Amino acid sequence: MAKQHSLPSDLPQTLGALRTSAWTFERVTRSVKDELRENLIAKLRAKETIFPGVVGYEDTVVPQIVNAVLSRHNFILLGLRGQAKSRILRGLTTLLDDVVPYVAGSEIRDNPYKPLSQYSRDLIAAKGDATPIAWLTPDERYVEKLATPDVTVADLIGDVDPIKAARSGEQLSSELTMHYGLLPRANRGIFAINEAPDLAGKIQVALFNIMQEGDVQIKGYPVRLQLDVAITFSANPEDYTARGKIVTPLKDRIGSEIRTHYLDSLEQAISVTEQEAWSTRAALDIDVPRYIRETVEQIAFVAREDKRVDKRSGVSQRLPISVMELVISNAERRALTHGETVAVPRIGDIYTSLPGITGKIELEYEGEMRGADTVVRDIILTAVKRTFDGYFAEANTQQIEQWFNLGGTVQLSDAVSAEQSLKELQQIQGLFDKLKPLSLEKRAGNEALVSAAEFLLEGMTAHKRISRNEERSFTASEKQTRKERAQNFGEDIRDRERDDYRNRSKRGFN
Repeated sequence: MAKQHSLPSDLPQTLGALRTSAWTFERVTRSVKDELRENLIAKLRAKETIFPGVVGYEDTVVPQIVNAVLSRHNFILLGLRGQAKSRILRGLTTLLDDVVPYVAGSEIRDNPYKPLSQYSRDLIAAKGDATPIAWLTPDERYVEKLATPDVTVADLIGDVDPIKAARSGEQLSSELTMHYGLLPRANRGIFAINEAPDLAGKIQVALFNIMQEGDVQIKGYPVRLQLDVAITFSANPEDYTARGKIVTPLKDRIGSEIRTHYLDSLEQAISVTEQEAWSTRAALDIDVPRYIRETVEQIAFVAREDKRVDKRSGVSQRLPISVMELVISNAERRALTHGETVAVPRIGDIYTSLPGITGKIELEYEGEMRGADTVVRDIILTAVKRTFDGYFAEANTQQIEQWFNLGGTVQLSDAVSAEQSLKELQQIQGLFDKLKPLSLEKRAGNEALVSAAEFLLEGMTAHKRISRNEERSFTASEKQTRKERAQNFGEDIRDRERDDYRNRSKRGFN
């Protein structure tokens, strides 16, 4: 996250004091792109992290962004949703100076040494060295806009304000009657446009004019806006290329086109979710087992590969973050209900997080036909299977299967405390002996033991060694049941023949 800045108390408050301070003409009149470049060079020499909190891009995306900033380019980040595009753009504020001066009262944050607006020029002419100076922090120098088709030139660039003209007595063509939009108000800062292809063509042309010529027409009046601003963009690759929603002149003026991507490794994904998910709860202690974290991340990896999920839309990294928060909340609810002091999430809690998944994936036709809930449950089960294989690939679970095949059944419900669930699970012969790969503590509590046992049973369900219904009742596998029915098929036929013979005999005697 961007560092929060506070203003020092000894900053110059007038233009005269500014002239005699360390804020020299050369320092203050640097362009924003030069400022970004110089501060980036200082970070590189000091071997500091360029974008704190951004994981998995160290060898791919970050070097390209560094090159773009060193080249003083306007650039665009192309990627699917949930690939940290907005976070990176906001992180550019860490490359800005801690504070910069501007003419107090100026809507477009005029440079005191080189004022752009008529307002600031008139003020300096009237007050000279007594002109009041205000200061900007990096966060105040970052302006972001989500592009939508209904955005107008007035929103981004500005419009003529008839009320201001009437009050000031100025002509409508005067600069003093103009109401500035977002881009002029980002002067001497960074202006970020998310989903740039959604802007109407005429808005894109207006942006091109600002970037190339520094002028734009407002209500037919030509206005010169020689803005000092670093413009950055983000977009979905599908919108930016195939559909042709970006006008060619604007695309040609964007210096660098940088593609983002989803995280490649499970470890990186886990670290991002740990960083972003709200997992510290004041009500009680939260202990999230490693296999739960892995399973939650595997959901996103499996969904990105599933043919029923739309690849063009992507599966955001926000999905496992939301799922983890819901999983912890369900474990918290269960612990509070039963008066337990520690909440340990279980695999069953992941199935309660469907509301955090269904809204974050777009389905293809086949997925829509089957239904979102069905697809998501399949994805979760596959994620469990992958995680299970990482721990129990070599485990022999025949003794546990035999217990179920002999008629054993166990139900793990939120309505039952961890202590009661543990008593039920202890009836399963050999179950807890197989949990060694999970490296449980020697004095693991009831909650941790139940969670680990349920993970093992759910993994066996994923491999169809046992079965489970929607009420989370584990029984013998359907495959075993079918086998038993086949073995008893002959006996069933003979029983039916005997019954038929008896019925016919009775009818004959009557």
